[in-house]
Amino acid sequence: MQDGSNDAIDELHALLDRSRAIVGFTGAGISTESGVPDFRTPGSPWMVHKPIPFDAFVQSREARIEAWRRKFAMDDHFAGAGPNRGHLALARLVEQGRSPGVITQNIDGLHQASGIAEDRIVELHGNGTYATCLSCGWRHELAAIRPAFEATGDPPACVMCAGAVKSATISFGQAMPQPQMRRAHELTLKADLFLVLGSSLVVFPAATFPVVARRNGARLVIVNREPTELDPIADLVVRAEIGPVLGRLAS
Repeated sequence: MQDGSNDAIDELHALLDRSRAIVGFTGAGISTESGVPDFRTPGSPWMVHKPIPFDAFVQSREARIEAWRRKFAMDDHFAGAGPNRGHLALARLVEQGRSPGVITQNIDGLHQASGIAEDRIVELHGNGTYATCLSCGWRHELAAIRPAFEATGDPPACVMCAGAVKSATISFGQAMPQPQMRRAHELTLKADLFLVLGSSLVVFPAATFPVVARRNGARLVIVNREPTELDPIADLVVRAEIGPVLGRLAS
C-alpha cells in the first residue's frame, strides 16, 4: 500500500502493535514540524548557507571563517526548536522497550531532547549542537565559541592543542564515522520493523540500512511526503506528514 489514507495509517499502527524490535531511521523530514528546514525544499535556507566542504575547511582559514558564519546563521533559523510528535513517538517506543534505538541522519539533537538516551541514538552525520577539535577531538560548546567568533572574526581554535575546531557534523567530503556505522549496522540487524521517517533515501551509505534490514527479514515501512527509490521494496509506504501519522502514538 502506498498512500496517506487512513487505511494506510491504520495498517502502520497495526504493524507497530505487532512489532517488538522497532528501529527508527530518521531524516530531515521528521524535524520540519519543529521548524528545522530540510535540504531539498525550494527556498530552503540551506541553499543560501550551504555547508563548506571538508577539504576547503581544513585547507583555508577564510573557508573556516565562512563555515562558522553560515553555521551560526543556520542556527538562528531554528533557534528554540523542540521535539515534535514524530520525535516523541519514537521516544515512547524506546521507553516502552519496543525499540532498541534510533538511527538518524539529522544533526539537530532533537532525538536527545525528546528523552532518548545518547546510547540509544546513532548519529550518522554527527551533531550540530556542539563542536570538536579536528586534531585532538576535544569537545567545545557553541555557547563559548560564538561570542568569541563574533567579537574577533577569527575561526575558533582548540583550547587544548590550538587545532582547528569544527561543528561536530560530517561535512561533504569528510569520512563517515566508522564506530557509528558499525553501531547502525548492529541496530539494523535487531529490527523486526524498520521504520523510515522523513528520509529521501538518496544519501549513501546511510540509505543502505533499510535494504540491510529488509534482507534480514524485517518489515520495512517508509513514511515520507515524496516518493523514494526504496518504495518498491517496502512493505508499506505512507505518503504523508509524520506528525499526524504518529500523533496517536506520541500522545
